[in-house]
Amino acid sequence: MAAVATSTFADRLAEAVERKRSQLVVGLDPRLDLLPVELRGDAGLGRAEAAHAYARFSCGIVDAVAPYVVAVKPQLAFFEALGADGIAALERVCGYARSAGLLVLADGKRGDIGSTARAYAAAYLEPRDEAPPLADALTVNPYLGADSVEPFLQACRLHGAGIFCLVRTSNAGAGDVQELTLSDGRRVWQHVAALVADWGADLVGERGLSSVGAVVGATAPRAVAEARKLLPRGVLLLPGVGAQGAGPADVARAFTSGPASALVTASRSVIFAYRGGNEDWRAAAGAEAARLRAEVWSASGW
Repeated sequence: MAAVATSTFADRLAEAVERKRSQLVVGLDPRLDLLPVELRGDAGLGRAEAAHAYARFSCGIVDAVAPYVVAVKPQLAFFEALGADGIAALERVCGYARSAGLLVLADGKRGDIGSTARAYAAAYLEPRDEAPPLADALTVNPYLGADSVEPFLQACRLHGAGIFCLVRTSNAGAGDVQELTLSDGRRVWQHVAALVADWGADLVGERGLSSVGAVVGATAPRAVAEARKLLPRGVLLLPGVGAQGAGPADVARAFTSGPASALVTASRSVIFAYRGGNEDWRAAAGAEAARLRAEVWSASGW
């Protein structure tokens, strides 16, 4: 039987936040049409070339933002679209980020029936032979219910992994389902938040935070404040700052459970910051990450 992990994801995260005085996560969402010209080169010739360009770009972003962020969040879809070459690039990028001292949050929004969820957990959150897990944490879709989440919770217990369950997302259509009113007056997303709090109750680390967190869109500030009350020990992963229109002030109330109780994610506004001026793409990404890090830390009140 596997040994229970002694270092929880939440404790590792809290240590990184306090050491770097940062709650910023940068998303790695490489898109061929937005890559710097110097990387675009032969990238249009095929999957192998595109995957190589994605890896070079993502590793360059890691170099640029590493002093200012606690984690990177590779969006799995962009890599998976390139087949085996893309997966190899993803593995290279995740390893590179780890070597730079960053946590890796894989953004895959996985969720399926038990046996399939078990395979997803093995793919992303469990050790691979002698190698560490591909990622420290994974985004999970909990809308299939408890049995679809249990394999991921087991990875948290045994391997020190973390998960972020979709609760109230930042996309325009989120309200189509998540804001529907239940018979008891609660919204669907509020019911899901209560489930997430329950699932994470036995995974609270020494720093008082659970390794089971929640994705809550920064584009809905009132939901952020409500989610903080419903998930007092859960780390809130807050997308929507930057290109989607939200700002650090919109998420200030998410941090009342401690400096590491929420993470702000920014993707396009950081990794493609060079498109707004004449700076080198790495320098532009680093400057934008440094600016956001300072603004978020100030807004958090810590």
